[in-house]
Amino acid sequence: MRALLWLLTLFVLATLLALLAGNNQAVLTLYWSPTRAIDISLNMAILILFGLFLLGHALMRGVSGLIQLPRDARRWRIQQKERALHGHLLDAMSHYLAGRFSRARQAGQRALRQEEGLYGQQADPRDNVPAAQRLPYRMQLRALTHFIMAESSQAMQDGTQRDLHYTQALQAAEESSADIAVETREGIQLRATRWAIEDRQPAVALERLDALPQGTGRRVLALRHRLKAARQLGNTDLALETARTLARHKAFTPDAGRVLVSRLIVDQLKSAFDLDQLQRIWMRLDREERVWPEVALAAARQLVAVGGTAAQARAWLLPVWERVAAGEQSLSSSQRSALIAAIEPGLEGIDSDWLQRIETAYQRYPNRPDVQYLMGMACMKRQLWGKAQQFLTQAVQGLKDEPELHRNAWRALAELAEERNDGAAAQEAWKQAALVR
Repeated sequence: MRALLWLLTLFVLATLLALLAGNNQAVLTLYWSPTRAIDISLNMAILILFGLFLLGHALMRGVSGLIQLPRDARRWRIQQKERALHGHLLDAMSHYLAGRFSRARQAGQRALRQEEGLYGQQADPRDNVPAAQRLPYRMQLRALTHFIMAESSQAMQDGTQRDLHYTQALQAAEESSADIAVETREGIQLRATRWAIEDRQPAVALERLDALPQGTGRRVLALRHRLKAARQLGNTDLALETARTLARHKAFTPDAGRVLVSRLIVDQLKSAFDLDQLQRIWMRLDREERVWPEVALAAARQLVAVGGTAAQARAWLLPVWERVAAGEQSLSSSQRSALIAAIEPGLEGIDSDWLQRIETAYQRYPNRPDVQYLMGMACMKRQLWGKAQQFLTQAVQGLKDEPELHRNAWRALAELAEERNDGAAAQEAWKQAALVR
């Protein structure tokens, strides 16, 4: 449609021009001193003036092009050098990603020399680039080049060159524009933190992380570095706090986050050397964390080790026992065995509530060997020899996959045989206990 309108417009203009020129009888007379005169038609005069205008315009464009030619040549020369600068930087990145760290540093050096020869003090006077025409991201290019060279030096275990390029990268980032400077500087600082972790310098890594702004320090990458540094330093409290933050930010899968946090909690519990310290650690745990089997079992074992009472240990183990009594399948057989082994030492002073819980569990799951074993040991502690013999005899048949409980069951049967003066049965039970692996 637009082309049709243009065609109609040109047709109308051509028609008007033909009407004007075809019927124009005007004559233009030019008088020359003293008496000569030249008569030409008005149409011819208009054509001559239009031609002179076109000729003048062409001459002006030609002269302007000749004057601009040196500037164009300089601009072309600068563009070629800037392309070479970008090419050297891309070569450095490619070599670094390919693991050719020496070549990456060499390409970075060429990029820096190219940048210095274009904008620095060693620049060619013919290529003097005004500040307004320079690359707006020139300092960022320099910072990234130094950063790649620092990364390559780290990979080559050249700490001196790494620190030198790290410092120069930060200086170049500071000279960049405001927004770019912040992002580039923070990124370089985060990578420097990783270098310190790789070099087993956790204190340096934590110092660099503390120097970051608060928002940057709470990014997932920064928190991961903080977790690794805290674990290297042996600071379980800081590692646990960081791991919980990462888990809340969903930096791990739910299962992986729970495993990590539980391991750190267990390490923290094991580091307690007295009862008060252990209780403070236990009280700082979340309600959800206290019911984790591995955490409750580690806390109960450590509680007994530092002089705590068996009743308090059973109180900490009660949520886990309720899960076992309910038949929850999320607990592994090793965790169930560890729970039985943790409850067993306090069976002599166990209260009626716990006896009722054990009996209820046996009534619900009479064929489970771990519950049979616990019932047998409870009866044995209360000198109910007949019932103890019955339960333990049933239990030893199903505890073959649990060496510790299996061995203890045979020992208990040997002691029961000695109580009734059955030497042959006692000897056989002791032999079976010794054969358990």
